[in-house]
Amino acid sequence: MGQADEDGTWVWKAVPFAQPPVGELRWKAPRDPQPWSGVRSRRRFAPPAVQYQPLTGQILGTEDCLYLNVWRPASYQTRLPVYVWIHGGGNSTGSATYVKYYRGHRLAAAGNLVFVSVNYRLGPLGWFSHPALREGRSPEDDSGNFGTLDIIQALRWIRDNIAAFGGDPGTVLIAGESAGAMNVLSLLTCPAAAGLFHRAVIQSGVVSTTSPEQAEGRARRAILRLLEKNGLARDPRQAEELLASPERLRAFLRDCSARQLLRCYSPGPSGMIDNPSLITDGTVLPAEGYAALERGDYPGKVPLIIGSNQEEMKVFLYLAGSPSWRSPEYQAAARFGSERWKAEAVDAVARRLSAVPGQPPVYAYLFGWGARDQRGESPLPGHWGERLGSFHSLEIPFFLGVETTEGSLVGTMMFTRANRPGRVALASAMQRYLVSFLRSGDPNLESSAGAGALLPFWAPWSNAAGAPKCILFDTRGPEADIRLLDRELTLEGIEAAMRAELSPELLETTRAILARPLTGPTRRR
Repeated sequence: MGQADEDGTWVWKAVPFAQPPVGELRWKAPRDPQPWSGVRSRRRFAPPAVQYQPLTGQILGTEDCLYLNVWRPASYQTRLPVYVWIHGGGNSTGSATYVKYYRGHRLAAAGNLVFVSVNYRLGPLGWFSHPALREGRSPEDDSGNFGTLDIIQALRWIRDNIAAFGGDPGTVLIAGESAGAMNVLSLLTCPAAAGLFHRAVIQSGVVSTTSPEQAEGRARRAILRLLEKNGLARDPRQAEELLASPERLRAFLRDCSARQLLRCYSPGPSGMIDNPSLITDGTVLPAEGYAALERGDYPGKVPLIIGSNQEEMKVFLYLAGSPSWRSPEYQAAARFGSERWKAEAVDAVARRLSAVPGQPPVYAYLFGWGARDQRGESPLPGHWGERLGSFHSLEIPFFLGVETTEGSLVGTMMFTRANRPGRVALASAMQRYLVSFLRSGDPNLESSAGAGALLPFWAPWSNAAGAPKCILFDTRGPEADIRLLDRELTLEGIEAAMRAELSPELLETTRAILARPLTGPTRRR
């Protein structure tokens, strides 16, 4: 049963889209939910999947996590376009309602659309591949890509049921940030997801997959730690003997609690763990991984928005606490690490897809709000422009329209009364582009109509020399600063700039910092 929510919307909380993945369904593809009779009423959002809490390292959540939430305007209009939000968090933390700005009431009201946010299994419960768990009954059960299959199951549920909420199953956009964006990109290549979505938005994604051999090696090492931690093996040799019996090992793994499993992994300051995900198993995801995009042999040829933030890396450097944010090492790693991010996860993908016959337009963006300008000034208060700038995830409340960073790793200090006029103007423009893209596959068709001034034309990515590559989202004082950029980044060009601009000592230090995993251990500030 739905209930009234903010901004004149209705919300349905904790709607099950699959059976709880517990007991015999742990490490299995999701199963359709059991039907129920009568009215199902949920006043609270579902708890998150099992994970480490950021900063504290405490374990929270539950295996019974496969629920979604639906927002829509408080009206009886039907065939509304559907926006599906896939949260980030390294595929090991987060949830559909992890932070307040993930909630869909504002965008549902402003865009007259249906907003769906989705939970999925995380960490070793979401992506885990070991021979002992493969029983040969189903390729999907044996794939190891359980979190990916959860998202696909949610999309199937949306296809079959969203009309009951006034949504149009023929106009579905999937959007995600960080690991959520990585998941969206992977779904372009996934045969089982074909036809379940019609547009895609990739915000600050990562182009990364894991081979079956790598996944099995990581799982094996985790199981060895698990056996030792639970006193079933005195040393690695005895643990290896237990590994030789698939039946005993399978029973042991299914009997372990989720918390026991997770404790085999050490969290970083954001709660993320270094667990493989997106396994190129050849069933759920193609064995060749993203090479399918290079060949043009992928089913998800849909209009695409893809982008990154100007200073993605700063929040990871800041949370790590080393080097000091005042140091040249910090600023060099932030600049070149963020440029590498854009080169690999935006420009290379846009360049590759734009060359594929039959691929609809690809629209790229660079989010710059928060970064210091040429005068060294930032809309962020105090020294936060230098410390964090336009950091990873900051664009989310602008696209979704929720005026808060409450619940995020950096708290609520970013949005102030002084910077409100500019960010409200920018957020309004970004939402108009987004809603137009959702409705038509073109961010320009409806963004020039309705309330607000005429917005700049957002040209799709072009591989022609000197042609527009992306649009900049920023502010200049109280006004939005939106304009096309023709600069294209490559890893080779960034490497050349590092060599030219950094001293040998600073170059070596910067490379070492950028080689650290983003999930690395907490360091003292």
